[in-house]
Amino acid sequence: MAKKESTEISEYERQRLENIAQRDKLLKQLALDASSAGLGPGSKPKPAKPAVTKKKPAVKKIKEENLPRRTSSRIAGIEADSEVAKRKAEDEYVAVQEAARVKRQRISGPLDLKEVQVAGKDWDKNENFLVDVASRGANPYERTFGDEEVKETTDKELRALREKMSGLELYDGFEPNRIKITPERIYSLGFHPVADKPLVFAGDKMGNLGLFDASQSSTSVKHETIKTEDQDEEEAEEDDPDPNITSFHLHTRTISSFQFSPHNASHLYTSSYDSSLRLLDLTKSSSTEIYAPEDTSLDEPISGVEMDPHSPHLLYFSRLDGHVGRTDTRTPNTVDVFQLSEKKIGGFSLNPSVPHFIATASLDRTMRIWDLRKLSGKKGAQLPALCGEHTSRLSVSHAAFNSAGQVATASYDDTVKVHTFEAMSGWKAGRDLTEKQMDPSSIIRHNNQTGRWVT
Repeated sequence: MAKKESTEISEYERQRLENIAQRDKLLKQLALDASSAGLGPGSKPKPAKPAVTKKKPAVKKIKEENLPRRTSSRIAGIEADSEVAKRKAEDEYVAVQEAARVKRQRISGPLDLKEVQVAGKDWDKNENFLVDVASRGANPYERTFGDEEVKETTDKELRALREKMSGLELYDGFEPNRIKITPERIYSLGFHPVADKPLVFAGDKMGNLGLFDASQSSTSVKHETIKTEDQDEEEAEEDDPDPNITSFHLHTRTISSFQFSPHNASHLYTSSYDSSLRLLDLTKSSSTEIYAPEDTSLDEPISGVEMDPHSPHLLYFSRLDGHVGRTDTRTPNTVDVFQLSEKKIGGFSLNPSVPHFIATASLDRTMRIWDLRKLSGKKGAQLPALCGEHTSRLSVSHAAFNSAGQVATASYDDTVKVHTFEAMSGWKAGRDLTEKQMDPSSIIRHNNQTGRWVT
């Protein structure tokens, strides 16, 4: 019985020892695989020190740049010390060296600050904290030249112009805060063309048209004041009367623009956001409607009005929806309408010498030249020929022709641009201008952001 027990115990013990041996062998093999893949410690006595020295440069590399990611050869199925593993290590080394070389390489071409910005708010070359260092043109409430600059000016015409401007004086007949021409905010302002008397007209937000005689002064008004029975001479002398101002409620909404007829000084044409054009006859003291949509429910605000200087009956107007219209005052409510922009047309102008050329300024940042002699398209959707266009960085608020064929524009990018078009009277109908011909001949930096209610 004793021999059988020892045999059974030795058989069990043998099986246990074999299991232990297989487990140790498996553990050793796993350790070797991990070591070859860089996952295990190099030696048992100093496991911590190599790990610390290897981690520090790895952290620095991640902060400096995005290097090729290191992958496990074991997970990828690549045997240790194989040719594939060697080529993989060489490729990784070459990629790291190339990235370091590119980083140190000098950049020879021009740099845009917006593209090389490292930190901070997005950079805008037109609006940043350095604009006061660079020249932006005229600043509000600061003179661009003084007496010394006038004396140093060598150009005779420029010097004469500067001397004339320096000699201008502000109107001192009344204090400015007492000359309230209209009850509400002014949207349009202008002088009557008659040279004998400085008559100022203004249109406001609520459709009122104000009239002010700038030839009067506080002294002249005081002499014209009729003394009442309750006033004695001493009270009359101390009284400081207000200026004589007259206003009329011609429209139900904003008077956006007005123009005096070049053929009749007593005729004043007004345009309004209430979708109508009216004629004010100063001689007859009456106002008549020239144009308005037949459907009174239509809302087609009018932004500008001009009269053909060669034809006393043709009236042009622009709308906030991008249309320009033409109507004949002899036949009310007959109109030709052209869609010249998909966005608001803030201002337009006829060439005084050749009025079939129109310049438009739009919210879509363009100034365009159109020729009305050449129309194309189906009836009811015709368009004049587009001669050319110039695009600004921001919206263009107005365009104005002069008789020499120049167009001046004002834009929200703080510039006043002058475009010169020579010999327009000799242009063929529908002439096509190149981009270079549409470029401005002069660009004047000017702060157009008034920050006030000035239109």
